[in-house]
Order: sequence, then structure tokens, then C-alpha cells
Amino acid sequence: MKFGLPMYGLSPRHQPEAARLAEEHGYESVWVPEHLVLPAEIPATYLYTPDGRPPIEPRTPMFDPWVVLAAIAASTERIRLATNVYVLPLRHPIATARSVVTLDRVSGGRVTLGIGVGWLEEEFGIVGQSFRDRGGRTDEIIPLLRRLWSEETITHEGRHYAFGPVAFEPKPVQRRGAGRGIPVEVGGTSPPALRRAGRLGDGWIEIGAKDLDDVARMLAVVRAAREEAGRAGEPFEVTCSVPADVDGVRRAEELGVTRVIASPVREHTGRITREDVLDGIKRFADEVIARTGDG
Repeated sequence: MKFGLPMYGLSPRHQPEAARLAEEHGYESVWVPEHLVLPAEIPATYLYTPDGRPPIEPRTPMFDPWVVLAAIAASTERIRLATNVYVLPLRHPIATARSVVTLDRVSGGRVTLGIGVGWLEEEFGIVGQSFRDRGGRTDEIIPLLRRLWSEETITHEGRHYAFGPVAFEPKPVQRRGAGRGIPVEVGGTSPPALRRAGRLGDGWIEIGAKDLDDVARMLAVVRAAREEAGRAGEPFEVTCSVPADVDGVRRAEELGVTRVIASPVREHTGRITREDVLDGIKRFADEVIARTGDG
């Protein structure tokens, strides 16, 4: 089992220190959240809470994930650098490909692109992007990113994007043919998201499952989509965030989960401090990683 450290709620100026400590204590990856812009009033349309209220507020600070992860890359040596999740259809695929390949190069091949289609319609409207066709655009973007990262000359004529011929350099350190390439892991729990993860993703990121029985049910949909797409034999990550104790981790592993994203901070009220996170990293490493992890 591998373990990821979520960076929610911690100031970016402290994130390199937290990542360095996590690397020392057996975490495999760090995961940063992402929104481009928030409306002044957020509607109750969040998919993963009973009342539709998201875990963020309009004035929650948001940061560019690639800048934050580059700072973390400069302070670490081995830990993977990932997004949970990057709202893929908010940007043109060439812009995304450029940001991700830059981090891949800066970090020596440690980036994982965790993506989702987004749930906040107002965010799309603010930047002039269509919300209703975001799933179709995501399905077009994922293979297009892989082409930009692997082919010498790229011409694309799709339903939503068209360009070329273009040359896109540099190619990633993580190259297809010499490995898996930059992993694109798909987040979400709706039926279309689960099928997308199976058809197109290098992994599935669980978001909002109630318990491990819920995870097992959704994972069955992912696996069926992989089988239908002829991808059952390919490497595939399953990333889960519930629960993060020894018994839960062992059961998750039995289900086929390969990574647990585990918050180092337990039940908490008020602002998360640097000390909360650093102490929690060491405690979780002693209580869980040392008893269940790969490292």
C-alpha cells in the first residue's frame, strides 16, 4: 500500500516542509487541490455531501497547483507530485500539457495528473467555458495530452478542439514506450466518471465515498469499463481516502486499492496549523504506515 498526503488547508509556504517530512516518513505522494476561480456565492450543488455544501467558501484561498508543486519538487527528492483534482475542461489542452510537462521536467519525472470534470457551473461561466459538454471535452483531452507528450508532430481534428500540425517539446521524462508516461488518474464517483476512469485513465481517484462498501461498488464499475475497453491488463492505480486506520487500510488493499490519501490531522476545528500537520505526519507514519505501507 502507498500513502498520499493531502495538502488541503495548509499555507503553501509550509507545504514544501510538510512534503519533505512526509517523504522522510514513508509517504509516496502529495496531493494538492485546485479551483481556478470561485463565485462570490457558491450554490449547494456539490456532489459529495448530503446537503450539497462544498468544503470550501467563496473566500477560501486558491493557488496555482503547478507553482505549488514546483516549490515542493525543489524541496524533495522522491515523493510524487499530484493534483486532486485538476479541473481539466477549464483550460485548453495545450496549456495543460505545457504546465504538466514543465513540472515533469523540473521534478525529474514525478508528476501525476489527477483530473476531474468539475462540478461548479459558475466557475465555467466566469471564464467563458461551456459546462454542459465538459465530459465530452475531457474525453477528448485525455488522449490528446498523451499525443502531445509522445508524438513528434501533432495534428488534431476533434469535436471540441482542432489545431496543427504542431511540434510540442520537450517530451516528459516519463515517456510512453520507456514506461507508463505521465499518469492521468481520473477522479469522481458518478457513473460517467467511473466509466471514464476505466476507459481512459491510468487510475481512479475516489471522491466522496461513504465507506469501503461504497468503494467496492464503484470499483466494480471502473473494472467493467476497463474490461470492455480491453485495458484490464494495463497498470492501474486505485486511490482512496476512506478510512485511514490499520484495519481500514488492510481491507482497502483486499479490495484492490493501491493508494490511500490520508489526512495527518484528525477531527479538527478552526484553522489547520503547520504544527498540526507536521505532528500528524509523524503520528500517522508511526501508527499506520509502519504497520501497513510499502516503505
